[in-house]
Amino acid sequence: MQEFDPRRAPARKAPTVLLAVAGVVMLGVGWKLTSEQAAPPSPPPLAPAALAALQHQAFAQAEAQPGFDRPESISVKVRSGETLQAAVERAGASANEARGVVEVLGSSFDTVHIKAGLAFQAAIAQPREGRGSARLIGLSMRTSPVKAITVSRTFDGALRLHELEEKVVDETTVARGEMHGSLYESAAKVGANREVTAEVVKLFAHKLDFSRDIKAGDEFSLVFDRKVTESGRTIEAGDLLYAEIEAKGQKTRFYRFERDDGKAQFFDETGKNIKGFLLRTPVDGARMTSSFGMRRHPILGYRRAHQGIDFGAGSGTPILAAGDGVVVDAKRWGGYGNWVRIRHQGGWETGYAHMSRYGKGIKAGQRVVQGQVIGYVGSTGRSTGPHLHYEVWLRGARINPVGAKVPQGTILAGRELAAFKAQKARVDRLLGAKAGTQMAASPATQH
Repeated sequence: MQEFDPRRAPARKAPTVLLAVAGVVMLGVGWKLTSEQAAPPSPPPLAPAALAALQHQAFAQAEAQPGFDRPESISVKVRSGETLQAAVERAGASANEARGVVEVLGSSFDTVHIKAGLAFQAAIAQPREGRGSARLIGLSMRTSPVKAITVSRTFDGALRLHELEEKVVDETTVARGEMHGSLYESAAKVGANREVTAEVVKLFAHKLDFSRDIKAGDEFSLVFDRKVTESGRTIEAGDLLYAEIEAKGQKTRFYRFERDDGKAQFFDETGKNIKGFLLRTPVDGARMTSSFGMRRHPILGYRRAHQGIDFGAGSGTPILAAGDGVVVDAKRWGGYGNWVRIRHQGGWETGYAHMSRYGKGIKAGQRVVQGQVIGYVGSTGRSTGPHLHYEVWLRGARINPVGAKVPQGTILAGRELAAFKAQKARVDRLLGAKAGTQMAASPATQH
C-alpha cells in the first residue's frame, strides 16, 4: 500500500470547488497543507478529497504494520484534569507511544494547556496472536474550527505529522426551514448560530407570541452574513439582514437598514420601523400560563384580580426589558418576590416579579434598552413554581398587557426610503435565487 505524500505529487493548479452552502452558490479553493515535516515552503492547496484521504490516512496503514491486526478507530474526549498523554493511553496506546505522539503533536499546538472535551480519534492495532503490546497506528483531531491534524505511522514505524487548514470565506447566506421544537433548534438546523437566532427572537417579540402564535411546520427564512468554511461550518456570524416567519397563516418580514445616523434598524416591507414601544413577550420562548383578570389564586385559594399575565419558563431563563426606560424599583416587594419596575415614556411602566436574581447592573436609576436582560426567571415571593409575572401600567393604572395599544415605530421617507428600497431589492434577489435553486433541484430529489 503506497503512502500519499504531497511532496511527490505532481504540481498542478489548485482545484476550484463549486459550493452551495445554505442556498448560496460560491467559489472557493479547498483545504491547504500549511505545515508538514520537511515539506516545501509553499505546498499546493488540497481539495476536499485529498483532505479526506489525509484525515483517514492514520486508519489505513494496517497492511504497513506487519504482525498487527487491522486497527480499530477509537473516539476519545479529554476529561477534566486529564493530560493529553493520559487520554491517548486510555484509548489503548502504551505509555511510550502516547508520550511519542504527544511530542509530535507538540510541534503544532500547545499540548499542555488543553481544555476538557478536546476530541480525537486514535487508530489502535492489536498484535496478532496476542503477542506484545498494542500499537498506535495514527491519530486525528481538529484543533480549531478551521484546522485539522493527523499523525500517521510511516513504513519504517516513525510518526509523521500533517497539519491542514481549511479556507474561510465571507458569504451572505439564505437559510430556510420549518419550526420543529424551539426556534433555536430549528434555526440551528439551517446554519444559524445562537447570536443570529437571539436577534430574530427579539425582532418578532414585537409581533408574535412564540408560545401561542407559532405552530410546528410553520416556515421561516433568514438572510445573514457569516464567515464559513468550505465544508459549511459557520466560524463567525455577521449581521442579520432579513427575517421572515409564517404564523397564523400570514408571513411577517423584516429588513435590516442602516439609517443616515449610522444606526441599523429593522423595517417592514413598506419602510415602517418594526420596533414597537413594548415587547409582547419579555421572556424568550415562554408560554402564557395565566391571563389578566379575575381568577382563583393558586395559593390563597379565593378569587381575586390577577393584575398581570404569567409566563411559565424554566428557572434562570433571561427576562428582557420590554422597552427603553429607567429602572424605578429593583427590590424585594412582598408576595412579588424579587421585583423590577421600569418607567418608559408617555406614562407607561412595566413590572417583572418572582425573579431568581437581577441582571448585571440592574438597580434603581439605571437606564435600560429594549431587549436588555434585567433578571432571570425564578419563584421568589408568593409563587408555586418558576415563572414571570408581568404587568403593564399606563398613567398609574394596571392594564391588560395582551392587546394594549402601545405607540408604534417611525416610517422612512425621502432619500432614506429610496436607499431602503435598494437594500430590500438586493435581499429579495437573494431570496429569489434561493427559491430558483430549490425548484431546479426538486426533480432530482424525487429519484
